[in-house]
Amino acid sequence: MKQSVTSLEIATPGRALVEITRETAGWVGEQAVETGLLTVFCRHTSASLLIQENAAREVRGDIIDWLDRIAPEDGGWQHDDEGPDDMPAHLKAALTGVNLSIPVVNGRLALGTWQGIYLAEHRTRPHRRTVVLHLLGE
Repeated sequence: MKQSVTSLEIATPGRALVEITRETAGWVGEQAVETGLLTVFCRHTSASLLIQENAAREVRGDIIDWLDRIAPEDGGWQHDDEGPDDMPAHLKAALTGVNLSIPVVNGRLALGTWQGIYLAEHRTRPHRRTVVLHLLGE
């Protein structure tokens, strides 16, 4: 059994879904693991991870809009230490999650045809985010 770990540093433009499929799949391909499991972990409480459609750009915008309706900045939140987008960002991360498990089959991520891996930035200003990749397999 082999284990490999790395971190991806992702610059976000502010509130957006940033696709990280290419970087993630590229690293997995370099590890010489035929069968295994990849864990993707976001090290933040105001950003999260999603597997979502990567063909229609409108899907990303609709998801961002939906999350904004569920956790609006004007929701009367008590926690606003870093501004009005602070607590809504935490709620959005709680809803969408900070880790993913993706099977590796024949040395490749077993994603569906239209699936991509996204870092969801829930804050309005740009950030640098860290995502940890941990691969276990043989």
